[in-house]
Amino acid sequence: MLRPIRTLAAAAAALALVSACNSASTNGSSPGTPGDAPGNSRGVTSDSVKVGGIVSMTSASGYSKKDTDLGAKARYLRANAEGGINGRKIDYLGAEDDGQDPAKNLAAARKLVQQDKVFAVAPMSSVTFSGADFLEQEKVPTFGWGTLPSFCGPQHIYGFNGCLVPTPGGTLNQTWPEGIGQVLGGAQGRSVAIIANDSDAGKFGIRTFQQGFASAGFKVSYAKASVPATAVPSDWSAYVKEILAANDGKAPDAVVSVMQTPNNIGLFTALKRSGYQGLLSDPTDYDPGLLAKDATKQALDGVHVLLQFQPFESTDPKMTQFKADIKAAAGGQEVPLNMHMLTGYMSADLFVSIAQKAGKDLTVESFQAAAQGFSDTGTLVGDRAEPKGQKDSFGCGALVQLKNGAYEVSVPFKCYEPIPFK
Repeated sequence: MLRPIRTLAAAAAALALVSACNSASTNGSSPGTPGDAPGNSRGVTSDSVKVGGIVSMTSASGYSKKDTDLGAKARYLRANAEGGINGRKIDYLGAEDDGQDPAKNLAAARKLVQQDKVFAVAPMSSVTFSGADFLEQEKVPTFGWGTLPSFCGPQHIYGFNGCLVPTPGGTLNQTWPEGIGQVLGGAQGRSVAIIANDSDAGKFGIRTFQQGFASAGFKVSYAKASVPATAVPSDWSAYVKEILAANDGKAPDAVVSVMQTPNNIGLFTALKRSGYQGLLSDPTDYDPGLLAKDATKQALDGVHVLLQFQPFESTDPKMTQFKADIKAAAGGQEVPLNMHMLTGYMSADLFVSIAQKAGKDLTVESFQAAAQGFSDTGTLVGDRAEPKGQKDSFGCGALVQLKNGAYEVSVPFKCYEPIPFK
């Protein structure tokens, strides 16, 4: 029952229609309408449950998370092959493209709920999540990578590996600083520079990682969300100059970029050309597809990439299953694996796992009740638990390094004790 992804033109037309009908409500006044209270069962029939996604398929910089959709499709295909969710097939509509545009993100959320009548949104993968308040208001279970504040606190929004940018009172995942500390032989006496885009995600990234690296024992000599979020700089010299003098006039031991691939390529290339010999790291460039271009491969060579899931190089049986599911969803073809696929897959996996526990009578209320006591172990993101994950991260991860044209595990997958966020 999986439907093909809509064309961009069709999506734009549908979004325009939704914009004209913003007064519609999923909890409308007509009796019997799916989604009416009590017992919100919007998108649920006797034999199916409707799910959609919101993904940055395109962006102004050319960066794309489109394979997030393939990952979700792969998990839903297997779930359907195994009998669906308590006998209901998953009717996955595919992902709406928000283009990393806040207005389009909200419009996509409205379309999925008001027009398509989805029960859940899984995955939601973008650097913007302006549709979060709307989805929470409409009580739509929503799943994605918990890298934005909206994944931390709302009752109906879940990060597949927990909350990664918590409010005070929550905790911080220490995988990145602890992993880099291991690579450097210890954090004491080591300095780190952290750089991010001038965006909500970038500012929260700076705030959280600055605290995390300091807690691990690093001296944070530079921490700025200063790189434009809408376009990749053509000249990185000003940023490089600041970074190389940040550690009391000297270069830091490590440079950590909380940015996407096009920015990382530009920054890391400029740093290398300046003669920088320290450690380079980012959380996005674990993508074998990047190795197809020599220039990209050279720019990212030596970079340690943060993962919050088992590396593809792992021999864990669940990773073997993931690879088989992706191949099946790709029509039996071998496709280069990337972290976007796993983002979609694990977003879908958490939704399916909680929905299974909710039982045959699937409503938002029964789903939420199941989530309140949900836990499992040994997944590709470690041990999961709700509602813990709406306040804390699950605390697990690994580092891989691009070396001589291939990725190697530099710090194996491990769960670290989170620290309080202040």
